[in-house]
Formats: sequence, C-alpha cells, structure tokens
Amino acid sequence: MKKNSSRLMPRKSIVLAASAALTMLPLLAHPDVADARAGGGFSMGSRGSRTYSAPAPSQTAPFGATPFQRTMTPRPQPTPGYGARAPFGGAMAMAQPRRPFMSGFMGGLIGAGLFGMMFGHGMFGSGMGGSGFLGLLIQLALVFFIVRWAIRRFAGNRANAGSAMPFGMQRPGAGPVPQGGQQPVGIAITAADYQAFQQALINIQTAWSQQNVGAMQHMATPEMVSYFSSQLNDLASRGARNVVSDIRFDRGDLVESWRENGFDYATVAMQYSMIDITTDMTGRVIEGDPSNRTTVTELWTFVRSAGTGTWLLSAIQQTPRR
Repeated sequence: MKKNSSRLMPRKSIVLAASAALTMLPLLAHPDVADARAGGGFSMGSRGSRTYSAPAPSQTAPFGATPFQRTMTPRPQPTPGYGARAPFGGAMAMAQPRRPFMSGFMGGLIGAGLFGMMFGHGMFGSGMGGSGFLGLLIQLALVFFIVRWAIRRFAGNRANAGSAMPFGMQRPGAGPVPQGGQQPVGIAITAADYQAFQQALINIQTAWSQQNVGAMQHMATPEMVSYFSSQLNDLASRGARNVVSDIRFDRGDLVESWRENGFDYATVAMQYSMIDITTDMTGRVIEGDPSNRTTVTELWTFVRSAGTGTWLLSAIQQTPRR
C-alpha cells in the first residue's frame, strides 16, 4: 500500500502542474498583458490629415512616436507635395527616386560612344572628325558639358519637388515647436486646454479600470471607444481584468496644434506614472506590481469642433523604446 501511495504522489503533482500551466496559457499567448492600460501599449486612432505624418519631437518625447498600428483613416498617396512632411516609413522609400529618363539618356550616350570607338569612328562617328586625337578631346569635352547640364537640370527639379525627411524630423518652418519655445503654428492652446488634457488622461484611465464603456463614449471618439471596448472584451475572454490606480501626471508639452475641416486638433506628449496591475476574476494579481509605480510616455491627440466643444481623445501613440 505504501508503494502505491508513493507512486500516486508524483502523478498528482504532475496533474496539478499541468493544470497551472493550462491556466497561464491564455496569458502567455498574449504578451501585451503587461501593457494592459487603456491603449494596451499600442499606437492607435486617427490624427486627421496628419495620421500618417510623424509628430514633431518635443522635450517630453524627444524621439517622436511610433506609427499607428490601428487606424480607420485611409492611407493617402505616398507623394507629399511641397512643404509636406513625409509619411511614416516614407523617408527611406523616397530617399533615392528613380530617374528613368536620365538613365536612358546617359545609357544612349555611352552606348553610342563605345560603338563608335569599337569601329574606329570616334565617339560619335566621322561626322565630327573623330579620327584624330584633337577630335576625340573635343568630343569628350562635349560629353562632359552635356552630362553636367543634365545633372544640374534633374537635381534642380528634385529640389523643387521637395525631399523626404527622416522619421521624427521636421522641415524648418513646416510645423509647430514644443511648448516652452514659441507658440506653435496653428491654433492657440490655453491653460484651460492643458488642464482638460490632464483631466482626460485621469478620467479615461479610471473609466477603463471600471470597464465603463459608456463613460468613455463622452471622453473619446467612436473609433477610440471601439478599440477600448475590444481590448476590454479581449481581457475578459482570458479571465483577466486590468486595474490602473493612483495616476500622477508628471510632465508634458504640446507637440502640434492645427485646424482642418472645421475641427481643432492638438497632440500632446504626456509622461505619467501609475499603479498598473492585471488580475484574474478572483482578484489575484497575475501581472504588474501593486507596490511599484509604472512610468510611461505617450502622445495623446485630442479633437473638438473648431473653437468650441469638449476635447475628445482621438489617438494614443507610443514612444520608441530606447
């Protein structure tokens, strides 16, 4: 009997370990639980016509923001006009534009010259007296001036068309500057607006922790509410719940402010800290530390009717991790 009980003990331990592993599988399959606050650590939402443009760097977010992973804004044509900032990822794609006419023109010159030299007619045949050394020098000089003219011509056209800028950079005078310098080009942002942005940060995170989608509908655009609702449903399907508490606004500055199509937009870089934990349905902490604060820096974009109305959250963007 003792031998049988000793054999049953390891089997019972194995069963218990397997059960615990199965319980954790849904969480292992979703490594973003650690960033389970409102937004879930994703860049999502819309910034109007600037959705695919890189936000300017600021003191709070010197490295800008990551491109949107979730947005309902259609992607525009990847050919910004004069003075426009390049879209996310567009700098490398447009850094070296192809010039088929230039390639064909130069190829024709070189091909014709080599053909003439191979058959003893000089660079351009006997019509220019290329049989002598002096004729060859004249032809080489002619080719040099033609090539130099062509290079200047196409370089000038490319400069007029505008060139792409790296991600996170701005053309001089193309957009606003961070708070603390001159007032950004665009709409004026008042002290009351900054207070509204800070309060929205706290209210949205609080409604998120309470799983109060109805309250979020009065604080964010329908697009952002749909993302929040989807994230809450995803957590619930895994038997988890995220709770954010003791939110403290640390610092922030204005990145951009502008008006388009009857709406005001403002993108603000905000650094804040909080207690961010994820629990199961029994209240047991499965992610995060209730004793230590988590500090994050995000770019929040707000929108309202031009000059009036309440600011609504329209986008959250993460900052690159360095």
